[in-house]
Amino acid sequence: MYCNIRKWRLSDAADLAETLSNKNLQDNLRDGLPFPYTEKDGLQYINAMLSADKNNTFAFAVTIDDKAIGSISVFRQGNIHRLTAELGYYIAQNYWGKGIMTQAVKQICEYVFNNTDIVRIYAEPFAYNSASCRVLEKAGFQYEGLLKQNAIKNDKVIDMKMYALIKAQT
Repeated sequence: MYCNIRKWRLSDAADLAETLSNKNLQDNLRDGLPFPYTEKDGLQYINAMLSADKNNTFAFAVTIDDKAIGSISVFRQGNIHRLTAELGYYIAQNYWGKGIMTQAVKQICEYVFNNTDIVRIYAEPFAYNSASCRVLEKAGFQYEGLLKQNAIKNDKVIDMKMYALIKAQT
């Protein structure tokens, strides 16, 4: 199964709401998303991503046959980290374990490295999320270390892992 990443469309809001109204998926994401996630929530997110600073926010829908099945974004960091960006992503549970997110991660990293001055993209998955760690490894990210007791999720203090991909020097 092959995926594409593309700019968000307002018409993706219903698909986004369906994807994010899943507790299993939200258990692997940072806090702050409404649950259940509504189409109105999706419209607000899509509008925010479409109006975001194009030099700092790279946000795309992950699609199969042009249907939005997930989200992938890279956010430039600030100050001394201005050439570094954080990667975040999720995909609808029906598509887990099919290699789709690895394709999307490769696509967005190639886009960011080819179209910006960013030289490092990192991700911090929860240590228990072995599938997300595997996505990063298959996409060429290097494991840089364990961030012990780095977050609180579902009332538990948990570890996170640090992965990074460095732009190839040519």
